[in-house]
Amino acid sequence: MEKTRIQKIIADAGYCSRRKAEELISKGRVKVNGRPIKLGDKAGFKDLITIDGEKLFVPRRKNNIYIMMNKPRGYVTTMSDELDRRCVTDLLEDVGERVYPVGRLDRNSEGLLLFTNDGEFANSIMHPSRHIAKTYRVTVRPDINDEQLVQLSEGVEIDGRKTLPATVVVKTKEQGRVVMLITIKEGRNRQIRKMCEAVGLEVARLRRISIGPLKLGMLKPGAWRELTAEELRAILNAIGKEN
Repeated sequence: MEKTRIQKIIADAGYCSRRKAEELISKGRVKVNGRPIKLGDKAGFKDLITIDGEKLFVPRRKNNIYIMMNKPRGYVTTMSDELDRRCVTDLLEDVGERVYPVGRLDRNSEGLLLFTNDGEFANSIMHPSRHIAKTYRVTVRPDINDEQLVQLSEGVEIDGRKTLPATVVVKTKEQGRVVMLITIKEGRNRQIRKMCEAVGLEVARLRRISIGPLKLGMLKPGAWRELTAEELRAILNAIGKEN
């Protein structure tokens, strides 16, 4: 049975970064099959790894699926819809396993959407404490002034609670139309739309272009692909670094 360095197993499981895993091992907080280990030790899939006495959930990479899609407008982010609207899962063909969306984009929004059958991974991406950055390309009307930019950047009150600071960059300005990149580190319901509405802007188009280190790139609307090993490693490391 193939063995892997334990700090890599911990990092790949999304528990923390590899450097943090090495610290945990050095401090004696990691055990394999009930026994303390040292840096450099390895383990196999059947071994029981615990951290501070709690079992580490290790995804079965050969059975788990991690997908990115370029969600088109007009699709709802649900597995099925009682109103018989088009669902994002209608676009997933030949996957071979039942997968579900990680988070959501509303019906009129588009862009990067993740799918998986790995519940631990999905929960880690969506958990508020992770503060995974998400960047959106937002087209608004009519125009934007400096005061509105400051408000969006510093946070505005939506649903009775102020949003966290955001990064807002104006890309283009035309008559009655502005294109911005907005990066947020939380995932509240229809957050970008509500933020813009709160400062008097109408959202004409909303497209998510990145989640953490994952970028939409040139993926065509409605198309999907599995994450590469490098992309999966990057997003797991990003989750770990936010611990």
